[in-house]
This record gives sequence, C-alpha cells and structure tokens, in this order.
Amino acid sequence: MTEINVDLPKTSSNNSSLRSHQHPLIQKMAEAIEASWHKYLDLSPYHIPEGLGYVEGKLEGERLVIENVCYQTPQFRKLHLELAQVGNNLDILHCVMFPRPEYGLPILGADLVGSKKGGISAAIIDLSPVNLDRTLPAAYTQELQELPPHSFSQVRDIPDWGDIFSPFCLFIRPGSPAEEEQFLARVNQYLAIHCTQANQSQPEAEGTYLPGQQYYCHKQQQNDKTRRVLEKAFGQEWAENYMTQMLFDV
Repeated sequence: MTEINVDLPKTSSNNSSLRSHQHPLIQKMAEAIEASWHKYLDLSPYHIPEGLGYVEGKLEGERLVIENVCYQTPQFRKLHLELAQVGNNLDILHCVMFPRPEYGLPILGADLVGSKKGGISAAIIDLSPVNLDRTLPAAYTQELQELPPHSFSQVRDIPDWGDIFSPFCLFIRPGSPAEEEQFLARVNQYLAIHCTQANQSQPEAEGTYLPGQQYYCHKQQQNDKTRRVLEKAFGQEWAENYMTQMLFDV
C-alpha cells in the first residue's frame, strides 16, 4: 500500500486517474463536487493519514483501488472525496463534508455505487442535521423546500441505521440517463445551498456540535456493506482503521 501526497490542484482534471475509468455519472459528479468546492469555498490542503491517500488491494481476485482527496476550510474541518473501483464490476464515489464542530452546519453526504456495465444501483445525497433535536437549520429547510420538484422511478429504502438523515434525503436507483442527469442537478443544488450557507454562518462555542458529528459517524460506521468489502480486501484491523480514521473520523 502506497500513499500519494495530494497537493491542492488547480483543476479537477489533474486530480484523479481513477475517475476516467469509472461510470460516467461518477466522473460528472466528482467534477461537480470539486467545482463547487473551488467556486464557493476557501480551500487549503488537509493531511490524509499515512497510507490512506491511495490504496490498492485484491477483492475476490479483482484489483481494488481507492483514491482519496481531502481539503479543509474555515467552516469545514474535512471535505472528503473518495473514489474506488473493484475490477470492472464496481465503481464507487463517496463524499462527506464535515463542518468544524463549532459551526451548526449539517453534514453533506453523497454516494454513488454501480458499474459501467450494470449502471448505477444506488445514488444518495443528503444534508444530515447535527443538532441534538435532529432538525435542519431553518434557512436550509426553506431553501430546500423551494427547490423544483423531482420525480424518480425507483426510490430506495433508507437503511435501518439511517435516522441520521433529513427529510430531504434523496436515495434512488436512476432508471435512465435522464434520471441520472436529474440526480446530478439535485446534487449541484444541494452543494450550492450548503456552500452558500456555510459562507454566511458564524461559529459558536468550541465543540458545540461535536456530539451530533459523533452520532453521525457512529451510525455510518454501522454500514456493514462497506466494512465487509474492506475486511475482505485488507483485513479486519485495516478496515476498522480506515472506517474510523478516514471515512468517518471524529
């Protein structure tokens, strides 16, 4: 396993060699996420734990590759974009925007799972609240309610551990290229709202929202599908370290 030290790129096209081999929606969404970050936020490099920036392994005889890019800003302690691929059978995009715990901002999380051959099987985007009462700030609720309505043919069920998600969580299986584009448009809308609200926000007492982030990470670490894939490829100890130090660290 080798780490790539990721410097702050001037353009997202310099950022990843993996995405060019992934499903087109993953390519477009990765570009959209980074474009929003560069457009709205004051980015600086984030130190990725040693050995976790770029990882290669084997999963049931197939090559598994994971690439991570991370940044930080005055409002966000960690902006994380992960791309992963297992042979030609599985493409993954995972993104989380963790606010600094003195900011009452929700946690934006987005995932795509699929392959070029089989299409996208799961697409999710949400702004998850970190308040103890599990509600979004009023400004977010108002803006999200004003977004144009959407219609998807295959809406998926929220997992059992998904009480962290907001009423605006969108979890689907795109049924056509048009639905893929509609999902991507909604991601861009969520990103614009989130980044704009972040720039207008003010910090509160240090650590005010840490319990909310801890709860979010605890719930996400219960995602058995992710954990099983990592354990099969790299072993239980490595998987636990990656889940708690890279994906959902507190």
